[in-house]
Amino acid sequence: MSNPPILRQTGFTALLLLLGTTGGLVAGHAGAPMPFMLGALAVTALISGFAGQFFPRGYVFPQRFRLLFIGIIGVAIGARVNPELLRPGPGIALSFGAVTLFVVLAQLANNAIFRKVGGLDRPTAWFSGSPGGLLEAVTMGEAAGADIRMLTLLQFLRIILVVSLVPIAFSIREGVPVGSAAGLSMGQGVASPAGIALVLVLAVLGSALALRLRLPAGQLTGPLILAAAFGWSGVADIVIPGWMMAAAQVVVGVSLGARFHGVRAGLLMRAAGLSLMSVSTMLALGVGLAEAVHLATGLKLDTLIISYAPGGVTEMGLVAISLSADPALVALHHLYRITLTVVFLALGKRLGVLPGTALPQKPEPAPDGND
Repeated sequence: MSNPPILRQTGFTALLLLLGTTGGLVAGHAGAPMPFMLGALAVTALISGFAGQFFPRGYVFPQRFRLLFIGIIGVAIGARVNPELLRPGPGIALSFGAVTLFVVLAQLANNAIFRKVGGLDRPTAWFSGSPGGLLEAVTMGEAAGADIRMLTLLQFLRIILVVSLVPIAFSIREGVPVGSAAGLSMGQGVASPAGIALVLVLAVLGSALALRLRLPAGQLTGPLILAAAFGWSGVADIVIPGWMMAAAQVVVGVSLGARFHGVRAGLLMRAAGLSLMSVSTMLALGVGLAEAVHLATGLKLDTLIISYAPGGVTEMGLVAISLSADPALVALHHLYRITLTVVFLALGKRLGVLPGTALPQKPEPAPDGND
């Protein structure tokens, strides 16, 4: 016999997904970019903030379910991988150099904002200012004595604001809706039942192998690599229908929105103001670097802007797909950003921005570590 609390949690998750889908449909009708993710995020965040008393006790969005759809996004990115990506030229090297500069400048700027404007203590400001590596930042910050609630909230708000602002900014810049907001499908056509099964197998198998090998953001990179290798083999075409990509957007949006459950309004408003300052600074820095690299190398400006935006790998991969940028190149940049960020975080003591607290070794990869 099923455990009633499990049934309530499952039923509540289904309700959130239904409401999130409704929000996505409304956002799509209104012409919003990435409607299913942003619409689902907005609806779920509102429910979490204003109707949190109706959540089942101890509710957490099921991470294994989310991992399946992150794997599907990985397959979608891998199916679009261009073999030229494996032959990087000097332009790519310069772009990665710009990412290195971005990480250093963004970390230092965020630390100053959170210390001088937000009045946060040194450990909380330093680890909250990380432009990536959410799980690592939270783990190391907790060991260093940071305010874990503020740190976690600022890190999640970073991802949510970036994912929300970047597609909207592209539409404003062009003066007309772009990408999915203009009706461009994120799917690749109509898939047969066998094709859908193939996508699911690649998503599950790729995630399992990558997590076993401890690859960074393994639940995304594993399916990405496996799908790219499978596609290049010529055995079969990988086709991901539009409804499957819409479902992945809803799952990601709902899981992000549910993070607001239990957050006090005062704390949320304070963190939102600080995060908006931080994200605005990072996006301005990223756009400036993208413009410089674009002029120097000829690499596509849109792809570079998305590559330097400090969101999660999964979310920015979805943004890239929705705007017809190169999602594989975007993912590669973000994986490098995250790796470099974690290394830079550990230098806090040597840079004199942290008290002399011993930091732990790099944590074991968690099942949802994809930022």
